[in-house]
Amino acid sequence: MIRVLLVHDACLERSVLAEWLRREPDLGVFDTPWHTAPGRLRSVRPDVCAADLECSDAYGIPPLGELSMREPDRSPPRLLVMASANRPGLLKRAVEAGALGYVDKEGAAPERLVRGIRRVAEGKRFVDDSLGFGFLQAAEMPLTRRELSVLSLAAEGASIAEIAGSLHLSHGTVRNYMAAITRKTGARNRIDAIRISQGQGWL
Repeated sequence: MIRVLLVHDACLERSVLAEWLRREPDLGVFDTPWHTAPGRLRSVRPDVCAADLECSDAYGIPPLGELSMREPDRSPPRLLVMASANRPGLLKRAVEAGALGYVDKEGAAPERLVRGIRRVAEGKRFVDDSLGFGFLQAAEMPLTRRELSVLSLAAEGASIAEIAGSLHLSHGTVRNYMAAITRKTGARNRIDAIRISQGQGWL
């Protein structure tokens, strides 16, 4: 029996998907929204975590690192994500978190999710071909980690002075970072850069 923890913030979609997966005789399925996922992870101790990459908290950035934490007496669960090619930043984060499986939630048949779960449970990689363009875009993500840090604080409403204080930078350096961010994202201003970056899943 493969123990699966389904992580999804949309209650109706999560419930329907969990019931559909429970029809498979070799899957033991538990479900949870993102904010309770770490606790459920410890109690369920799944073999596979199947997580939707859309998260309602923290500007839509899922805390994937919390799903791949190692416990003292147990290896972390293998990670499969349900993703969309039009948010390459989230695909990049999933790769960095060590996800083995990538299912296209926009175009894949439900059977692909079941196949992906079984393959990931065996320690093998599973990737929907339709996500290929998203992976290419993810590799070309234009912002550096420092620029993302600056923009994240800006998205929270921090001023230039507050960003400078938080990151131990001069005001002029922060302004230079913001100018580079605006240029690299093709934005008109800081607000537009935040909108574009959130839409791409970079922020």
